[in-house]
Amino acid sequence: MGLYDAMNASVTGMAAQSNYLANIGQNISNSGTVGYKQADTQFSTLVDQAAVGQTSAGGVVSDTRVAVSQQGTLESTTSATDLAVSGNGFFVVSNQAGQQYLTRSGSFVPDASGNLVNSAGFYLNGYSLANGPPTMASNSLSGMQVVNVNSTTLTTTPTTSGTLTGNLPSTDSITPATTAANGSYDEKTSMVMYDDLGTAHTIDIYFSQTAANTWTATAFDHSTATNGTFPYTSGPIASQAMSFSSTTGDITSGGSLSIPIPGGATMSLNMGSMTQLAGAFAVSTSSVNGNAPASVSSVSIAANGTMSYQLTNGSSVSAYKIPLADVSSPDNLLPVTGNVFSANILSGQPSVGTAGTGQLGSIKSSQLEESTVDIATELTNMIVAQRGYQANSQTFKAAADMMSTLIGLNLT
Repeated sequence: MGLYDAMNASVTGMAAQSNYLANIGQNISNSGTVGYKQADTQFSTLVDQAAVGQTSAGGVVSDTRVAVSQQGTLESTTSATDLAVSGNGFFVVSNQAGQQYLTRSGSFVPDASGNLVNSAGFYLNGYSLANGPPTMASNSLSGMQVVNVNSTTLTTTPTTSGTLTGNLPSTDSITPATTAANGSYDEKTSMVMYDDLGTAHTIDIYFSQTAANTWTATAFDHSTATNGTFPYTSGPIASQAMSFSSTTGDITSGGSLSIPIPGGATMSLNMGSMTQLAGAFAVSTSSVNGNAPASVSSVSIAANGTMSYQLTNGSSVSAYKIPLADVSSPDNLLPVTGNVFSANILSGQPSVGTAGTGQLGSIKSSQLEESTVDIATELTNMIVAQRGYQANSQTFKAAADMMSTLIGLNLT
């Protein structure tokens, strides 16, 4: 090992410390960036080939690794569209060209069109629930679209399901099945349901005990009633026989009634929790999905990523499923400008799933993940990098002075 080796080694040391200082500066400048992950500098030896028993100084090489898997502290906010991931996973976002990336930066706000965009200009991606549960490919980011919270569009959802729970008195008289002709029945209730255009329809539901522990549920369109009840101008739109246990009073069969809503879908009314006991007729649960036309007043986002519109009429409609994506080696993701990451062969390809399932974390609404940078640690590292650079420069100067002395020797 000679003077040139010493000079070369010190040059690599200065380059490595410069890289260290650059990463420190990057960290300090992003100490307030939402979802930012601290960049660490790793050093490893650089050794030239030499014969056994000899040394040849190579120096040092530095490598930057972003601690993507490190969890930042969650900070509460007042905006429902501020999102954070607690645990593993990333939001899927896209730029204006439609290129998709992964990020933990969840400071999303609606733009002029209602699309959710974060502070770096990346749009939140999710699956639309307009046509029912989405087809979510676990190994692909395809099929997603930009999540929109446009509050000016009227929203309506037809009724497709509902629940009716209550007690039918076992002491009621045995009555023939309800018909439009004789109008005989034991008990009655009504429910409001919605057609495809959001028009409300009142459906009258009658219960008649036709034999011991046996009932018939019959549904009529209230608009066809002549005086608010029997006779109706048209027959029942649905009918279902129901059987109950003679010992427990629980329903044993016939716990579902399919009702074709005029101008809408055929809804399934779940009556599986009805009872027949020696008490008064009472309805404990009466609910349906669907809603009349209403505008969006606000949004809510659940821990599993389901985003719902809160409508001005007080109802709620599920609009999007916001998934999480993850990779096998998050710390090997490639950082891209805008606090986003791109998958590569070292990180592995993204897998997509519902938040809170498998190894994926949960989504926290009205919270943001803070930067993982600790200013005190970075300032300490800055001093270490500065001293390391100075030491290497002094080594270079000493070797250069010795080289100058050698060259200046008068050998005559």
